[in-house]
Amino acid sequence: MTDVVLDGVEKIYPGGHAAVRNVRLRINDGELFVLLGPSGCGKSTILRMIAGLEEITSGDLWLNGSVANELTPRERNVAMVFQEGALYPHRTVKGNMMFPLEVSGDDRAEASARVVELARALGLNTMIDRLPGTLSGGQRQRAAIGRALIREPSLFLMDEPLSSLDAGLRTELRVEISALVRSSRTTTVYVTHDQVEAMTMADRMAVLRDGVLEDVGTPEQIYEDPATVFVAAFLSSPPINLLQATLWAVEGEGLQLDFGSQRLLLPWDDPRASWLISQHGRPVIVGVRPDTLTPIAPGAPARPGTVLSGRVRSLEFHGHEWLAYAGAGIPVVDANRVGRPARAGYTEPERPGLRDRMRTLLGRPAVDAAPPEEEHAGHHRRSDLVFRIGPGERPNPGDHVALTVAFDRMLIFDAAGKRVTPVRR
Repeated sequence: MTDVVLDGVEKIYPGGHAAVRNVRLRINDGELFVLLGPSGCGKSTILRMIAGLEEITSGDLWLNGSVANELTPRERNVAMVFQEGALYPHRTVKGNMMFPLEVSGDDRAEASARVVELARALGLNTMIDRLPGTLSGGQRQRAAIGRALIREPSLFLMDEPLSSLDAGLRTELRVEISALVRSSRTTTVYVTHDQVEAMTMADRMAVLRDGVLEDVGTPEQIYEDPATVFVAAFLSSPPINLLQATLWAVEGEGLQLDFGSQRLLLPWDDPRASWLISQHGRPVIVGVRPDTLTPIAPGAPARPGTVLSGRVRSLEFHGHEWLAYAGAGIPVVDANRVGRPARAGYTEPERPGLRDRMRTLLGRPAVDAAPPEEEHAGHHRRSDLVFRIGPGERPNPGDHVALTVAFDRMLIFDAAGKRVTPVRR
């Protein structure tokens, strides 16, 4: 068993590219900890630095109370599983799982018994004498996990081990991996870009962007109480509504969120009021998840300042629910463009417009003064509000809808994308 501490760890590659920036993180003994983020955010680099496969540029890595920067991977007693299991093709499942024990000189009979027992736990007992080439992708990954676990490492590292599998196998294997890791009580660091894997598997998790740690906590904490706009958007399916507003403190009324064409009013007795008043007259970002918007029956009364309205543009059927997309005339925010850390010496290149790119592909000269390429904000490019619809409540495209807002679950961020109110951890 071991705990892991990253104390100001950085990784800067030749040329000045900072893959990981000043990461401070503690992973507790026996914990299943998930590193979550989009491709290129630095999560796999952190995993490789923990394993000893990447040199740390600055900062310290502590394993079980001792600085481990200079230790070799073998001295760290870690086991690692990658996206592809990388099994030895000429060895059977049993031979692959036996290999680490053979290298360490374990008694062959005892090693064989351990392999058979672990293979049974992994559901591989009926294929233990088969070669990797005869196995499915999920079976190969189970064998790779078994080969890593059989050594009884102090630390288990997994780098997107399910990303190449189909959805059904991913669901099955993430349940098996979670149960197996927890039963072994081996400290595990699991890297993924899949929010469902992270939310369902993690004891705690960290969200990264551009090498920077954005948030750390339990899945429930990070989902319900995200520290930044990026975290709120990344852990959101269907996508969270991120709405641009200006906050005004109105004497005798409360805190007004002015969206231009519409307004919401938080009363002064709202527990967040003492924090939000610091944003008086400033732009803020209001996060409203689709399940916190409830359609009001046509003709039903609504208290002013508690409702957002719009016209339904489209509907999506998701089997267990419908999603509605409504235009409300409210400016929306692209989370990927808010609060992004600046990269020293880097300037975002100018990209040609769509028309210029098409003319280049067709071998035609670019046209001067081409109209600028339309920008969009991910899922919000056609709609201002996304909301869920229960059975029997479905409006039609073109219908006007009024939506009550659950104020207690509304998230408010400053213009830089940081939560205005304290984040509870």
